Amino acid sequence: MASREETGFGVTFAKSGASNVDNERIDLLSGQRSSNRRLHFADGEDDVSETDLVVSGRAEAAKTFPGAQRRGFLNRHRGPVAVLVTLVVAVVIGVVIYFAVNTAEEKPSPLEPTAQPVSPPIPTCGGADPIPQERRVDCYPETNSTATEADCLGRGCCWDGSAPAKGDGVIGQPACYYPQYYGYRTTQIGKIPSVPNAMRLSLDNTDNTHLPPFPNVVQKLEVQVYQETNHRLRIKIVDPQNNRYEVPLTVNGGETALPSQPSYKVTTNPEKWAFSISVRRTDTLTEIFNTSLGALIYSNQFLQITNALPSKYIYGLGEHVDDMLHSVNWTRLTLFSRDQFPGERASGQNLYGVHPFYMCIEPDGKAHGVLLRNSNAMDIILSPAPAITYRTVGGILDFYIFTGPTPDQVVQQYSKLVGLPFLPPYWSLGFHLCRWGYQTSNHTMEVIERMRAAKMPYDTQWNDIDYMRDHLDFTYDTERFAGLPHMVADLHRHGQKYVMIIDPGIANVTDNYNWYTEGLNKKVFINDHTGSPIIGKVWPGTTAFPDFTNPATTAYWTSALSSYHEQVPFDGVWIDMNEPSNFVPGSINGCPDDELNNPPYVPDVLDNELSAKTLCMSAQQHVSTHYNVHSLYGHTEAVATMSAMRTISKKRGLVISRSTFTGSGNYTGHWLGDNASEWPDMALSIPGMLDFSIFGIPMIGADICGFRGNTTEQLCQRWMQLGSFYPFSRNHNILGALAQDPAAPRFSESFRNSTRAALTMRYRLLPYLYTLFYFATTTGSTVARPLFFEYPSDVKTLSNDRQFLWGSDLLISPVLTENAVTVDAYFPKANWYDLRTGDSVQSNGEVISVNAPLDVIPLHVRAGAIIPVQAPNITTNTSRKNPFGVVVAVGDDGHASGDLYLDDGESLDSVSDKHHTLVNFKYDSNVEPQTLVSNVEVYGYRGADELVIRDFTFYGVTFLHSNVSVTINQLEVPSSSVSYDSSTSVLHVTVPIAGEERQRITQDFTMTLQTTI
Repeated sequence: MASREETGFGVTFAKSGASNVDNERIDLLSGQRSSNRRLHFADGEDDVSETDLVVSGRAEAAKTFPGAQRRGFLNRHRGPVAVLVTLVVAVVIGVVIYFAVNTAEEKPSPLEPTAQPVSPPIPTCGGADPIPQERRVDCYPETNSTATEADCLGRGCCWDGSAPAKGDGVIGQPACYYPQYYGYRTTQIGKIPSVPNAMRLSLDNTDNTHLPPFPNVVQKLEVQVYQETNHRLRIKIVDPQNNRYEVPLTVNGGETALPSQPSYKVTTNPEKWAFSISVRRTDTLTEIFNTSLGALIYSNQFLQITNALPSKYIYGLGEHVDDMLHSVNWTRLTLFSRDQFPGERASGQNLYGVHPFYMCIEPDGKAHGVLLRNSNAMDIILSPAPAITYRTVGGILDFYIFTGPTPDQVVQQYSKLVGLPFLPPYWSLGFHLCRWGYQTSNHTMEVIERMRAAKMPYDTQWNDIDYMRDHLDFTYDTERFAGLPHMVADLHRHGQKYVMIIDPGIANVTDNYNWYTEGLNKKVFINDHTGSPIIGKVWPGTTAFPDFTNPATTAYWTSALSSYHEQVPFDGVWIDMNEPSNFVPGSINGCPDDELNNPPYVPDVLDNELSAKTLCMSAQQHVSTHYNVHSLYGHTEAVATMSAMRTISKKRGLVISRSTFTGSGNYTGHWLGDNASEWPDMALSIPGMLDFSIFGIPMIGADICGFRGNTTEQLCQRWMQLGSFYPFSRNHNILGALAQDPAAPRFSESFRNSTRAALTMRYRLLPYLYTLFYFATTTGSTVARPLFFEYPSDVKTLSNDRQFLWGSDLLISPVLTENAVTVDAYFPKANWYDLRTGDSVQSNGEVISVNAPLDVIPLHVRAGAIIPVQAPNITTNTSRKNPFGVVVAVGDDGHASGDLYLDDGESLDSVSDKHHTLVNFKYDSNVEPQTLVSNVEVYGYRGADELVIRDFTFYGVTFLHSNVSVTINQLEVPSSSVSYDSSTSVLHVTVPIAGEERQRITQDFTMTLQTTI
């Protein structure tokens, strides 16, 4: 075997046949080839059958072919065979000499002429070795027509008349599918000059007699492979002769050091006609990326590639309304930003955001992720192989592969590339209230006052578009909303905040409105194909659309928001309708009949037209055509809006966007759109929330109680309980619907009591939630996460999207069924404690029926966790002044740990400037006395110096009897402040907040616990 001591980005050849050169290698770091010139024999049925290119930190030819068992040829054979051996050795030496002569060249090294067939093989469709049905790739993917046998054969593809017909959203096994040798061949392999740890392959299909059915085929391609970090690999397929559109957003690689021990290796098969590339883990050899199913197509407006998956457990690929776990039974998911009500189950239809990123759980529980960095309209097909097929109408194929190996590490690696999530202001973690239809500032103020009278925890009031004058951005109606400035001032006096909606469409009017004229002067609008601003139609009537890819637009947008902020000092901005939405197709003048507006392939977008409900694809933006950057519109508006917020307020601020793209979590949160007041919509909000956690957008929630229609009291009661645990918690509903705010007169007192209790629990847990956001913004970790993130080897968690976790330790099990008073909750193997009572649930991984009367949402803490809490109040402003506490859930090993992050809640650079405090808690019951230790790891926020920690709750502690002595920093806590229940193993300790026992949260302390006689 090749030595495992060799490192570097290497190329290893292993020739097929009985005798093999075991370690013929090109090292792309040194540019030199070497051979140990050892001959090996492949035993019996394990014969190597293909030539492989291996790219890895530890290139090893024997490992390239799993199962190949080799031992020395000369140790097994004697006599006349020696003559044959001599001849083979001579040939090998000749090959090595040939390689050595050419090592000094910088250009790619051509393969040996015999490595490629002279002409492509005859396509294989059936016979003795047909392509299995589940591995077939559709050769007639058009969604608006059905293939005939003649159509199919005319494309050089295979026909299976027994396959079910497509239609009505059903894809099914393709009747027309690509043959085995359809694609490109590899002609050259070499390194990329001046780029460390990188290689390239040249591909060609000029000899292919069956060209793809879409026009303007790119016949020569270059595959670029970049070994970026130990856990991130990039595979980029480009046209080497022409510059093509690439996503113009900057990625942040995060790590700068070259990988020392990559967790992956890359192989390709240059001897075979159809190019493919494979990525395996170095430890388990699990194949996590493999394009050998074929049918790579690269034409000007149709690009296709298929990747085999190691398992059927695939997540992400949004935005859609569906279960968290995707079906691989011929499922189509369309990605193209669209203003569209999310249905109960939208069957893969394109919605507001575009996130071509997936996570896959492998058979052994390890996780990896794959991002296709492409913003063009696309279809994604999940097939039973299992496999994923991408079909996009432009750009390039640019893949990033993240090797985890845990699910949360995959999201961290992804977020470090596309942009770590922003740290939200503390107030934004409180409860938000909105509706479309307050109609006046006086009525809005009435709702605010009844919420206060009900003592409902509540931080932020919002307004929808009815506050505007004639729906014009950066205005308010001075008649109906004359009291708006006074209302906002009143909110601020009460420690509350205000957020209003802004749509991107700028009305093309000049009468008493200057923002259209200002935009014309600064040339910041998207233009049509003639060079004039493209005019659509939205709420104010005819409108122009700012081009947020133009740097000048950020200054324009900041000026407009700043001017409005002087009138109404808002604290956050809600950006809506930014797919961008348009009430007429394309523009008021229609769209040109050209290849952008009518491409040869249209993904399965709603209305079967790319310009439906948006702009013409031929519209011109600063960086490219709208055809290419359409799905970036909401993202680029979020970037400009967050920039404006920080400029105006000099504080963090809040932006919530309807349309998002890869990396939007760095600038904005998201809500799941215009859902309905129905029980299924409430249940489907959980997989929607978890999807966006995977996408690196942790500030996520749904419209609590539903946006469309009239909610019932019980539905709203259960939804308020669930929504109290959305990271972004907002109740919002539509014009004309009945009021559904928690203090609405139509709701009963029991409803108000249970809603108040749920929100109060949220406010009690805000220190824990804020700490999770700190780790999200510093590491990319998730806030709300699926159960499988913590238990990826437990198959029962892989499809569970009716429960979720906050961080790794708080399990939330909401009631999602009408009239239910119990929850069949799944508890992964661990000891769990009821957060309210400390009752223990010892589970081996089982479903347990949990009591959940109408006023209760079940909450459980995992053993081994320490959860920081704070005495709640009705706003975060007042809550932040209250004493802290901790909930210690003792683990089976007698230990527990947790963290608390503190800052002023609003400064821009609290993390980077270390203007924060980070406290670590550790508990150990294996010592005598038992100890709880607080260690202040970072002490940069002095504003918490007067805050105290008062309440300590211990679950799962065992003492010989109920007399428990507690000290803190060697000072004894009065026995009247200590309570232990031996029947439940729950200990409560209350430390005085005055006197010498008083303990500040920003001071180290040691608490001891022991029994006394």
